Amino acid sequence: MEQLKNKELFLNLDQTIAKELIESYEYPWEVLPHIGETILKIGETLSPEEYDHPAEDVWIAKSATIFPTAYIHGPAIIGKNTEVRQSAFIRGNALVGDDCVVGNSTELKNVLIFNHVEVPHYNYVGDSILGYRSHMGAGSITSNIKADRKNIEIRVGNEKIATGMRKIGAILGDYVEIGCGAVLNPGSVIGHHTNVYPLSMVRGYVEKESIYKKQGEVVAKE
Repeated sequence: MEQLKNKELFLNLDQTIAKELIESYEYPWEVLPHIGETILKIGETLSPEEYDHPAEDVWIAKSATIFPTAYIHGPAIIGKNTEVRQSAFIRGNALVGDDCVVGNSTELKNVLIFNHVEVPHYNYVGDSILGYRSHMGAGSITSNIKADRKNIEIRVGNEKIATGMRKIGAILGDYVEIGCGAVLNPGSVIGHHTNVYPLSMVRGYVEKESIYKKQGEVVAKE
C-alpha cells in the first residue's frame, strides 16, 4: 500500500520539527502513539531565547500569539508565528508547527501539525496528522473512534488494512483542503493536493491530487 506511506503523503518533512519521528515509521498511524514523548524530547532542545516554557511540558514560541482565553495543556509545542485564538482548547500531546492558525473554539488532542496549517474555526482534530499547508474549513472535524469501539481498519478500495489501534482520526497529506462541515471518519487518509467538498462524509483512503465530492464520486484534478 505505497499510497498510505509517510513518504507518499508528506512531500517535505523539513516542514516539521518532528521530521525524525515521521522518518522512523512507514505509515502515519504508527507515529500517533509517540507524539507526546517526541514533544518532551524536542522541547528540551528548544532555545530559551526563542521559546517560553510556561509550564513543565509546554513550550511556546515567543513570536506566537496566544489569546487570553486559550487553554494549553502539555505536552505541547506551539511554533513560531503561530496564532492560538479565543477559546482554543489544546488538551495535550499537541505539536503545532510554525505559521499555523488554531482558531476560536478549536480543540486539539494528540496531533502533529506541520508548518503553515490552518484549523481556524470550530474544528475538532484528534489523533491525527495534518500535512504542510493543509487547511480544515469551518466546522470540519476528525472522528477518531468507531461507535463500536473496535480497532480501526484503513479502507483502500475493497481492501482493509488492520492498524491494531482504537483511536485514529485523519491523516491529511500536504496541501489538502477540507471543506466546511466535512466529517472525516476514523482512519481517513487524504492524499496530497486533494480537495474535499463541504459537508462531505469521508471514509478510507482518498487518492492524491483529486476532488472528493461524496462517497463513490471522486475525480482527478485537471
